Amino acid sequence: MEFAEYFPVWDQLTPPQQQALARAATLCQVPAGTVVHNGSMDCIGFLLLRSGQLRVYILSEDGREVTLYRLFARDMCLLSASCILRGLQYDVTIEAEKDTEFWQIPAQRYKELMEQSAPVANYTNEIMAGRFSDVMWLVEQILWKSLDKRLAAFLLEESALDGSTTLKTTHETIGHHLGSPREVVTRMLRYFQGEGLVKLSRGSIQLLDEKRLRALAEE
Repeated sequence: MEFAEYFPVWDQLTPPQQQALARAATLCQVPAGTVVHNGSMDCIGFLLLRSGQLRVYILSEDGREVTLYRLFARDMCLLSASCILRGLQYDVTIEAEKDTEFWQIPAQRYKELMEQSAPVANYTNEIMAGRFSDVMWLVEQILWKSLDKRLAAFLLEESALDGSTTLKTTHETIGHHLGSPREVVTRMLRYFQGEGLVKLSRGSIQLLDEKRLRALAEE
């Protein structure tokens, strides 16, 4: 089955474990913009991406968003099942940024599998450690790196993901990713435009000088 190709430790499971996991996994399809998971009380299980792109972010009381990380094909999402992971309680929202397909594995079924299989437990712990590193890196960026550098890095990352130097996005969307008010993002983008780094149009941003943006991001 196709699921076996996407689950890294499939070959290390016993035949009964493989059968139980295959029966439990449900392939789901959601369009871009769908909120897949909302808050720590929404325990929908583990998600294994087949295609598409998910965004994991936190939302402050005043409505500001900060993107923690993104998930792509073959990535496993753990925080959608944080209710069964001891000591891991985060109010995060998970949203589809593109049309996305994923296998949904019930939380209890996966928990049982972790208790039965050392390879699955180790694989899950490795994912948790990697995500923790992602979040710590983000905290360092927010605390120690100025907005112009973070914005330059974000624009380059978006360009690489889309395979284009013209980004179809809004200042508000960028603000959500970076945790900054739209007005602040707009001022910084206008500064970038004045410096010849980008060209701003309604609903899009064209990168004009990737070399200088990269140099700014890496300072």
